[in-house]
Amino acid sequence: MNEAFTTSPERLIISALMGLAVLLFLIIKGKMQPVIAIIMSAIVIGIGVGMPLPTIVDTISRGVGDTLQSIALLVGLGSMFGAILEISGGAQSIAVKMVDKFGNNKAAWALGIAGLVISMPVYFDAGLIILIPLAFSLANKTKKSTLTYAIPLLAGLAVGHAFIPPTPGPVLIATMLGVDLGIVVIVGLVIGAFSMVVAGPIFGKFIGDKIYVPVPKSIEEMDDFDESKLPKFRTVVSIILIPLVLILLNTASDVIPALSSAKPLFEFIGTPFIALTIAILVAMYLLGTKNGYTREELEKIMTKALEPTGLILLVTAGGGILRYMLEDSGLGVVIGDLVSVSSLPLVLVAFLVAGLVRISIGSATVSMIMAAGIMASMPEIAGLSQLHLAAILCAISGGATIMSHVNDSGFWLVTSLLKTDVKTTFKSWTVMETIVGFCGLIGALVLSIFA
Repeated sequence: MNEAFTTSPERLIISALMGLAVLLFLIIKGKMQPVIAIIMSAIVIGIGVGMPLPTIVDTISRGVGDTLQSIALLVGLGSMFGAILEISGGAQSIAVKMVDKFGNNKAAWALGIAGLVISMPVYFDAGLIILIPLAFSLANKTKKSTLTYAIPLLAGLAVGHAFIPPTPGPVLIATMLGVDLGIVVIVGLVIGAFSMVVAGPIFGKFIGDKIYVPVPKSIEEMDDFDESKLPKFRTVVSIILIPLVLILLNTASDVIPALSSAKPLFEFIGTPFIALTIAILVAMYLLGTKNGYTREELEKIMTKALEPTGLILLVTAGGGILRYMLEDSGLGVVIGDLVSVSSLPLVLVAFLVAGLVRISIGSATVSMIMAAGIMASMPEIAGLSQLHLAAILCAISGGATIMSHVNDSGFWLVTSLLKTDVKTTFKSWTVMETIVGFCGLIGALVLSIFA
């Protein structure tokens, strides 16, 4: 491990601002791939503070290695888990069953909950494309604005993606900050549920009453759900809950005497990548083999699911590079001193950093990584309780969610699927994302009071 490199606070701040300016310019104006832009930004910071070139190289290598060793398996396993749920109809099964149980009058609530549950193992884009036909079907049946049902679904997907493991974002932040994943699951579910309710069914009804968005004409070409071919609701939910329950059992074994004797076992099966592996094996049999998929077909499906993980891992590695560059340069100490002088709560600082990056760059993942890296480099973090760290995690996730606009691919995906104009997408999707983010901040601030 490199010893922290120190120089004057003024030089550190100027170098950091130069690095951020380079990052923003390369991504926004230069249209450069984020991974290259992040590496170049880190190098600018290192050279700017006067780091020896070998130290810069060592810091970059350590950032990649230390970050990926804890997250690479989770990203790959999560992708395969989500792919099985997708091809088996597991995601549709949850949504259809919940809408049936809630009824048309409360279908918006059902879609919000379904989106939240499904987004934990399935990526946002995939979950939206799979489930949006159900929102269209409900809007067509009730003659209400599509926004009445689409916004709750989008809110649920956004919340699960931002706050609750085993999705990569919160897992990565937890790893960088050193937060127990069991605590993250509990806190994420509570704050996430609050965020989903406010931004989903409540805001969805409001915006749906104000703006009528008709069902796209292409809805007639979409296939209806054949419920008889979908896997059983209980089976799918049970499989999704496997990694969450195992992670929670590991955490509980530390505080519940009755479980302490089996602590080694719970610690093993509650390790995130072991928990996900168990869930995948169960899913392969119950959702794959029992639904007629051969082992060869499952292997191809799961292998294909790994294709997009390369970019995720490289961007994640880039975040690790920035984190260690900030730490080794001593910038984290300077930021910590500035925060102490300003008397701003660390939770609010985390939210603001993530939010500024989110608004500037658009990528929620990059925003989470950069904010987590900056916060992790601050010495004050080491003395915080697990609950306080979980609050900072939620603040980062909230900040990385706000103000989705034209530089975010999600903005354009929603615009194209709902067939709305840009102005309507701003009024609906952007506002919904911002509500989710600020609800996350509110929950984080409340949690930090009791930490």
